[in-house]
Amino acid sequence: MQHFRVWCPRADSIELLADNKVTVMECVGDGWYEAVDADAVPGTRYGYKINGAEPVPDPRSAYQPDGVHGLSELIDHSEFAWTDAKWQAPPLPSAVIYELHIGTFTPEGTFDAAIGKLDHLRNLGVTHVELMPVNEFSGDWGWGYDGVDLFAPHHMYGGPNGLKRLVNAAHEAGFAVLLDVVYNHFGPAGNYLSQFGPYFTERHKTPWGDAVNLDGPHCAEVRRFFCDNTKMWLRDYHFDGLRIDAVHALVDNGATHFLEQLKTEVEQLGIQLGRHLALIAESDLNDPRVVRPRVLGGYEIDAQWSDDFHHALHSALTGEVSGYYSDFGRIGHLAVSLEEVFVYGGSYSRFRQRHHGRPIRGLSGYKFLGYIQNHDQIGNRAAGERISHLVNPQRAKIAAGFVLTAPFIPMLFEGEEWAASSPFQYFTQHEDEQLGQAVSEGRRGEFVSFGWSPEEVPDPQDPATFMRSKLRWDEITKGLHAEMLDWYRRLIRLRREQPNLTDGDLDSIAVTFDEEQRWLSMRRGSLTIAANFDDKPHCIPGPQGQELLIASTDQAQSNECGFWVGPETFLVGRLSEEHAGTAGSTTNRRMGN
Repeated sequence: MQHFRVWCPRADSIELLADNKVTVMECVGDGWYEAVDADAVPGTRYGYKINGAEPVPDPRSAYQPDGVHGLSELIDHSEFAWTDAKWQAPPLPSAVIYELHIGTFTPEGTFDAAIGKLDHLRNLGVTHVELMPVNEFSGDWGWGYDGVDLFAPHHMYGGPNGLKRLVNAAHEAGFAVLLDVVYNHFGPAGNYLSQFGPYFTERHKTPWGDAVNLDGPHCAEVRRFFCDNTKMWLRDYHFDGLRIDAVHALVDNGATHFLEQLKTEVEQLGIQLGRHLALIAESDLNDPRVVRPRVLGGYEIDAQWSDDFHHALHSALTGEVSGYYSDFGRIGHLAVSLEEVFVYGGSYSRFRQRHHGRPIRGLSGYKFLGYIQNHDQIGNRAAGERISHLVNPQRAKIAAGFVLTAPFIPMLFEGEEWAASSPFQYFTQHEDEQLGQAVSEGRRGEFVSFGWSPEEVPDPQDPATFMRSKLRWDEITKGLHAEMLDWYRRLIRLRREQPNLTDGDLDSIAVTFDEEQRWLSMRRGSLTIAANFDDKPHCIPGPQGQELLIASTDQAQSNECGFWVGPETFLVGRLSEEHAGTAGSTTNRRMGN
């Protein structure tokens, strides 16, 4: 016997279609309809007929075995045999996060196939695996950010049980697992929510159209929909946390912001389950309220992405100064990001043509994620180039060095650790021919305006674009790929071994740099992290008597001025105990020439 319940305030009548049997649902108030089917069991296919129309999937469908337009399927979460009862995720501030896309991470592109690569991640040294969105979206492959069935793991990846097997295996192997979720918009194909109720509002707009309804009439049930989705992933699939996409597009003018409500409910769920659960936000507002404590007027999200660090490091390495990189390009911008997180913490942004952001003041560096690659920063380039496609191996090693020694939570993107040759391009497989053509034309038009010819922009609908983006695992033992993998492993091991590298106190960071000679040095306690971005060697000033712990080339050595550093070289040095007390304070000493 199964109890069916659906919120549909826009209906005059609703019928439940389950295994070809039709049952009239009873309106029980506040837009909710209910029905009981004595014959329904796990595996039963069902849908809802609104006002006598053709059946559509359940907005809270747990599984869509035939895709976004098919009937929903009942599942029983209690049937899976979990073996992770004693699992507890490591604290987020101690994390090294690895972002991956299920469809391109392995040749098979499934949850089960990803299990076979966990040994590689263990040997690399990462602690948290972050999955790009896995809920049901249009077609067999795609990024997942145009999903529509938020409660249903994608059928081509392996469905609900495949996802549970992956999370369970990851926990057994010692990895926490995070999931990327999208609450700011829905995809254009298979989105039936507007037939059920006011999930969207014309009062606010986003880049994808009408905003989700978080502060208008009937918003309580819409907010409940998203909060319940979050709790389902954490409770029923044992995820250790979620990354919430583009929270700046969650427009909420109510007294209690949706993110604050979400964080409060996740805290309560964590107490109930006896587990540490984390929320990470993506925001381009440079607004510390996202992570500030609620008692100080914040939303108390555990951490947020830091694009300013990425932009500063990327532009310093590549020389790119177009688009949003026009606000960056100087070594000094990287220095500010290392000490203050936001390069634009209230200052004027030429790109935005307005003042942007506000200072973080008093927050730990571990409220922010640092990275040189992620799905956005690679995939939203016209050709999906990685940093290793844009710069030489020496500069790519500098990038990795800063990501893994900066005072932030480091995040890597799949294949980054071996300088994968495969790009990560934007790909879709919309079955609707007209929609697919519109996506392809829109993608070409977007980049043609930036000077790319249409022939240079890969067609998202071409299967070759998807296949081209799959990782090539046979590379990791070859030449420069093996060399880069060894570099990442050494950096992660160093991060674990040196306590100064796991200290998020930004007040203890001191950065010096020379804009003309293009070098930068950062003090973290007894450690000196330094890089020469120039094509000529330089002496980088610093305390004497330092031991060289790691260097990206053989052209680095300690000397009387600090370090002699060859072209395009990154290093980490450490003061001996006898010199550690004579180096002076490292607080608020940033200087530049």
